[in-house]
Amino acid sequence: MNLFETIAVLQAETDAASSAEPSADATATAPAGMSEMMSQWMSQLIDLSVTYLPRLALALAVLFFGWIAIRYARRLVGRLLHSKAIDPSVSSFLASVVGVILWALLATSVLGMVGVEVMSLLAVFTAGAVAIGLALKGTLQNFAAGVLLLIKRPFNVGDFIECAGVSGTVREIRFFDTMITTADNKTVIIPNNDLSTKVLTNFSAQSTRRMNVVVGIGYEDDIDKAREIIDSLLKADERVHKDPAPQIVVAELADSSVNLGVRAWMDSSDLWSTTCAFNEHVKKEFDRQGINIPYPQMSIHKAS
Repeated sequence: MNLFETIAVLQAETDAASSAEPSADATATAPAGMSEMMSQWMSQLIDLSVTYLPRLALALAVLFFGWIAIRYARRLVGRLLHSKAIDPSVSSFLASVVGVILWALLATSVLGMVGVEVMSLLAVFTAGAVAIGLALKGTLQNFAAGVLLLIKRPFNVGDFIECAGVSGTVREIRFFDTMITTADNKTVIIPNNDLSTKVLTNFSAQSTRRMNVVVGIGYEDDIDKAREIIDSLLKADERVHKDPAPQIVVAELADSSVNLGVRAWMDSSDLWSTTCAFNEHVKKEFDRQGINIPYPQMSIHKAS
């Protein structure tokens, strides 16, 4: 019998004694009976004190030193995560999770020391946790994915990414979702579960990118001359890297054109502007030097 059950039994005996109807003889001997009952109650109280006070003292000591140990453990986890260059918000969250787990273990141990039935409490807590987990399944998935994203860092704030059919610049990475801004200045919120389970393209992950452009010329035009014009345009643009050198190859003999594949490397931030400038300069230079850029045409012959 634990402490709480013993106290309950004593309370029941006291209530029963006080509610009983006194007889004539009992009325005469009431002072003696009351004195004997108080003596028994004091004796049992002393026995309880002798039995449970050491346990209570031990439980308080364990609670005090456990509190100190948990504070030290949380600081240690925080320093370890900080040394691994993990995001401060993630470090704080994981340190808090470690603290909650340690506090739960400490509370279980302390309650067991003073005679509380811990297994029944754990059963109730487990059932409640399962019910909450089922109700918040999607939210918990996004939360877990957010923690993984903040730890693994497949992208950072300021990167240009594409996922779930949306592309834009990352503005904020949160525990449940990520906010990006599209090229036309729309704010899009993507659930973190999509970012962790679907194909994600990070256009800013590498410092250099390759420009891939197809330039079509007519079958009657000189391929070598067109290649020289393109090569001179690439060399004149300082944003185009000299190493690796640009490539200009015959990529395809299409239905109405000879397609030249142009590949050139540059800084990732210069890809868009360089590509647009190259397309404009190619069109103007080809027109100036008499090289055609064909487009699909349909010839209709009318029978006479």
